[in-house]
This record gives sequence, C-alpha cells and structure tokens, in this order.
Amino acid sequence: MRPPAATRPARSLQRVSESAPMPRTLIVLATYNERENLSTLVETILALGLPDLDILVVDDNSPDGTGQLADGLAAAHANIRVLHREGKLGLGTAHVAAMRHAIEHGYDFVVTMDADFSHHPRHLPDILARRTDADLILGSRYVPGGGVRNWGRLRRLMSWGANAYVRLVLGLKPRDCSGAYKCYRVATLRRVDLDHIVARGYAFQEEITWRMQLAGARIVEVPILFENRRLGQTKMSWREIAGLFTTVLRLRWRKLCGRIHHSKGCD
Repeated sequence: MRPPAATRPARSLQRVSESAPMPRTLIVLATYNERENLSTLVETILALGLPDLDILVVDDNSPDGTGQLADGLAAAHANIRVLHREGKLGLGTAHVAAMRHAIEHGYDFVVTMDADFSHHPRHLPDILARRTDADLILGSRYVPGGGVRNWGRLRRLMSWGANAYVRLVLGLKPRDCSGAYKCYRVATLRRVDLDHIVARGYAFQEEITWRMQLAGARIVEVPILFENRRLGQTKMSWREIAGLFTTVLRLRWRKLCGRIHHSKGCD
C-alpha cells in the first residue's frame, strides 16, 4: 500500500537540493563608441532571465559617452559591473582584462560577444547549454545552421580565406576561428598564460582559440547567425586584417622554435 501523499519521500525536492549549483557566468561586452547599442543589448540579455549571470562592460574611454552610460546601467542593475580603461587599447587586451576579472572573482564561465548586436543574445541559451561537455564553445557561422546576413561577396570570401589560412598555419580544428562569440570554461582558461598573448586587436580571437586548443580544451561549435551591426561604425580596418596574417605567422614561428608550449608557465 502506498503511503499518503503527505508522508511520501520528497524525492524531487531531494534531487534539487543535492544537485550541483548553477555555474556562475560572466558576459563580457568590450565597448568603444557603442552608446547607440549598449542599453538595448544589455536589456535584451537581461530579458532572457538566465540564472547566475553577470555582465562586465569593458570600456576604452569612449568619447561618445559609452562609459558613462554603462555606469548608469550598473547603478540600475546589481549584476552589472564596468571596467574603465584609459584609452583605446585593443579588443584583445580588453578580453584579457575581462578574463583576469573572471578568474579573480571565481566565475565558472566567461562569455565574450560583440556589443553591436552582430552577436545576437538569442543564441546565448544554445551556447550556454553546452557548458556541461565543453571547455570552449564557439558561436560559429560556418557549421550547419550558421550563417551571415547582409555580407557582400568580397567580405564572405575574405572571411572564408582568413579562416582557411589560420586553420592551415596553426592547425586549428574549428571551422570558425575568427569569431568573438565564445564561452570559456575558466578552469581551462587558467591553463593559458595570458601574460604572453601576442595579439592586441582582432587577431586575438584566433590566438586564444589556438592557445585553448593547445591547453587541451574540448571545443564545440554552436551555429549562430552573424548580422552586420545595427548602429554605429565598424572598428575593423585593413590594418587589423594585415595584423591577423602577421600574428599567425609569428605564433607559428614561436611554436616551431619551442617558445610556445601546451601549458601555462612554459611560454
């Protein structure tokens, strides 16, 4: 005979109480003149209702007042922080600063994404769902289900060529090595020597993916739709593109010379 409902063991409650806590996740928005996009982007992220999630805005002293706007958002939301830097120091150094923040403050995962809606927050749930079985989750334009919108033929060709070049020279396995929509497991990120990152600008994306691969990261790709920015001007330049090719060659040369190793402390 089954016991009355009031005396039955609370198995479901017991499972919940014994389950592992939700991982703490930090979303990083590196900004320079993104005043037109930041408020809407932050509100869109918060509207997803994702648990145990904080936002860190890293602003490079934007002349359009993005930093002051970010301070206002932080004052209104307890889970938003702002890191102000003295000038335009580059996307790579902004992400390194955010990674150090995540390590120092005990986060389990750190997500980087563009602050101009090129990386739409609607993809966040799919990316975060892979945290259980991956150390680096890439929002990918080049896996089935992924893609780009409003790109001309030249830009598509350049992006495809850059990814093919990086995969060939550095031996990277992912199809999309250059995107910034990434989720890192902090425990694995600790094995990467952030003091020896070469790239300061956009080439950082290829370098950090490569260094995570060298550190033994389990890497997966989640399809995303990359869209051109809604407002403001792009920060990509021909100088940044040229810097990618030279940075990749420098990394390959250092690896051949034994100056880059698989674990922190050997680089």
